[in-house]
Amino acid sequence: MSKANNGLRQLLNVPENYKILFLQGGAFLQFSMIPMNFLGANETADYIITGAWGKKALKEAKRCGNANTIFSSAETGFKSAPTQAELNFSENANYIHYTSNETIEGVEFKYDLDGAGLPVICDASSNILSKPIDISKYAMIYCGAQKNIGPSGVTLVIIRDDMLAKVPENQHSLLDYRAIAANDSMLNTPNTWGIYIISLVCDWLNEQGGLAEMEQKNEAKAGILYDAIDSSDGYYRGHAEKSARSLMNVTFRLPSEELEKQFTAEATAQKLDGLKGHRSVGGIRASIYNAFPKDGVEKLVEFMKDFAQKNG
Repeated sequence: MSKANNGLRQLLNVPENYKILFLQGGAFLQFSMIPMNFLGANETADYIITGAWGKKALKEAKRCGNANTIFSSAETGFKSAPTQAELNFSENANYIHYTSNETIEGVEFKYDLDGAGLPVICDASSNILSKPIDISKYAMIYCGAQKNIGPSGVTLVIIRDDMLAKVPENQHSLLDYRAIAANDSMLNTPNTWGIYIISLVCDWLNEQGGLAEMEQKNEAKAGILYDAIDSSDGYYRGHAEKSARSLMNVTFRLPSEELEKQFTAEATAQKLDGLKGHRSVGGIRASIYNAFPKDGVEKLVEFMKDFAQKNG
């Protein structure tokens, strides 16, 4: 645990006044833990909704207090992320919550959100460790490990000390960030194997050159795929607006659902698997997290060009 903690602290340049916690329950449990710790019945928190995971976080927060939606791109099909200038925060908000990368819709924030003095809490489950981020801008960052950090079953929380001080007294022990921090993430038996793998992933990321190098690699991979979409004369249509395109989850459509079914079937036969879009939105989704190789993207692009020529 110490090695994983130190590895993450070094890679992310985590300041000393933040604790790194290893929890369980996935990001989904954090949707409830955050308001249970930081949102009272008569208090307000601001939520920014750019996709399905933000919607789920909002639903859980409403059980505890006034979860106020200050931005939502639902009406336009979750294709965009707001600019900083578009966000107007509630004066008395306990915190601001957003999802930095929406996996289902393929929408990603291209900046670290500034809360203008209010605590910012970010679900960074799907793009943590894919690029450098400024931890000091956040009161708390949380993420399920299974995209870029390690295996499923571990949840990472990076939380500022002043937020720990805000945890209400008599909180349920395993839902109490302060108690978990005081016990070095061992209030209950942790996922030892998963945390060990995280320490090895940190070693691997350092061998790759760190997060700045990973960002360049991820931009190159995504660029190859988005270029193929944009140069297809409309045969492939990207879902997200260009200003909010995810480097982790490339989502796009074909001219018909029948062609999309044919596309995924033929791709799978060529060992290009897992391309079917989420059941809630359909289409195609190529997830190209840190560990996904560049040559895999190149093979997918070759397949896409061949498929369009045969079925265009």
